[in-house]
Amino acid sequence: MHFHILTIFPDFFRGPLDFGIVRRAREAGLMETSLHDLRAYTSDKHRTVDDRPFGGGEGMVLKPEPIFACVDGLNLASRESRLNREAKQSVILLSAQGERFEQALASKLAALETIVLICGRYEGVDERVSSALADREISIGDYVLSGGELGAAVIVDAVTRLIPGTLGNEASSRQESFTATRQLGSGTTGADSTCGSGGLLDYPHYTRPAEFRGIPVPDVLVSGDHQQIRRWRRRTALEKTLRNRPDLLKQVALEKEDREILAKLRSDL
Repeated sequence: MHFHILTIFPDFFRGPLDFGIVRRAREAGLMETSLHDLRAYTSDKHRTVDDRPFGGGEGMVLKPEPIFACVDGLNLASRESRLNREAKQSVILLSAQGERFEQALASKLAALETIVLICGRYEGVDERVSSALADREISIGDYVLSGGELGAAVIVDAVTRLIPGTLGNEASSRQESFTATRQLGSGTTGADSTCGSGGLLDYPHYTRPAEFRGIPVPDVLVSGDHQQIRRWRRRTALEKTLRNRPDLLKQVALEKEDREILAKLRSDL
């Protein structure tokens, strides 16, 4: 996997790319990152990357020339090939108007070989970047940031952890919040003894000491009864999802026992 990041602030990424899983993946040769300073692709002495928009309006807009020049130099497959999924590549514009970035989309991107992330700034980016160059627009949430750099860092981290070999335990990414791996008809309330999230928020975790400031670890977790542990984890995951993200319950495969648990939880609210 190779990430190309186009930005006017390349130094911003010296931190996010140099720590944790992303750094380990780079050092292991599982992924590569290249930073491209858009000012290096300008042709005037002032290295101008922005301009006022036609029709007037507040603020400045990123010009198309530096962005197109940079992407042209990457020798990617055509936009049509990328849109038709003939090439395992994607050119992504980080934009508040884009598709919301979620775990399912991260999984799709993890199957690619090359991802180009265009970081917008100021009041936006010339529309021709979106209509004729990028094959996808992505937003990391329903709020406005000063630029796409934070969004690009989020995407790199979320996608990298899904690349095979990145995590020490490959099951970890399948058991995290928002990852829909659980199937109906399993006969159990959870994928295994650690309980895959199945698209729910993650269940609570406890570690040593067994009691901290008067708060003990739930007895079931130290009982050694893995079936009861699975049930407890599934119930608490359902409870947390109902409390914090009830919208996710519409997308999750629920068994009869899950629905009974939710009915009781709702009655207790």
